[in-house]
This record gives sequence, C-alpha cells and structure tokens, in this order.
Amino acid sequence: MAGLPLVLALIANHQAMAWMLLLLGGITDALDGWMARRAGGGSSWGARLDPLADKLLLVAPLLWLAANGSLPLWAVWLLLARELLISGWRRDATDGAPASPWGKAKTILQFVSLLMLLWPDHWGASQVVAQLQQLGWWLFWPSLVLALQSAFGYLKPRR
Repeated sequence: MAGLPLVLALIANHQAMAWMLLLLGGITDALDGWMARRAGGGSSWGARLDPLADKLLLVAPLLWLAANGSLPLWAVWLLLARELLISGWRRDATDGAPASPWGKAKTILQFVSLLMLLWPDHWGASQVVAQLQQLGWWLFWPSLVLALQSAFGYLKPRR
C-alpha cells in the first residue's frame, strides 16, 4: 500500500516522507503478520501475498538507490532476479510457500539497510548521517547473501 507513495516521495526528493513511508510500511507488514499468526496462521493466499507486498515496498527504494549510484546496479538486479524467481516458484506452490527463516531474516536486514541508506540528510549532523548511510550500505551486502542463500533453500528439492 505504501509502495506507490514511497516511489513518488523518492522521485520528488522528499527524503523524510520516503523514510516515514518505508518505516510505516514495514511496521504495518510486521503487525499484519503478527495478527495473522494470532488468528490461526493465515491462509495460503496470505502466504503468497505477504512476500509480494514486502517486495513492492523494498523494490522501489532499491531501484532508486541504484539509479542514484548509492548501490551498484548489478547487485540490485541480482536481488530482483532472485525475487522474480522465488515469486514464480511461490505461485506454483500448493501451500503458498511461506517465508523461510532465512527469507524473513533477509527481509528484515534489507528493511533496516534501506532505512539507513535513506536516512534524510537534514536529520542530524552531516557526519552522523553519512555514518548511518554507510552502515546501511554495509548491511545491504549480507542481505544480498541471505537472499541468495534463502533462494537456494526454497528451490532445493525436498525429500
């Protein structure tokens, strides 16, 4: 739901709005998952749609950061290829293929990384902001490794 407004805020260079929309999207996603588990575990449709909503929320800032040179384009494309591959695999899974622990860890790490990379320039001393953004850049790389690791886990033949 926050995906389109997030894209528009990024394009308009409204850093604070983009950051808040990303945070709000992440919080509501986490609450939705928590409420589904409390209500009995959700459904196979929920298992399919929740990861798709995560992707819509995370892809917009990833592409924007790649377009601005903050992240290498090849790494973002590799991540997007993984997401398309797993989304297609999920589509054909009879149980909706709920997220694995590695997949959940990847999403959380990407989310934290993006919040730091998108930290608004006017929210603190320039040195502190630069350090937060640099930390976000460094956190992106383990999230990419987790993305690839979880993809292999999803696609590995089960016995």
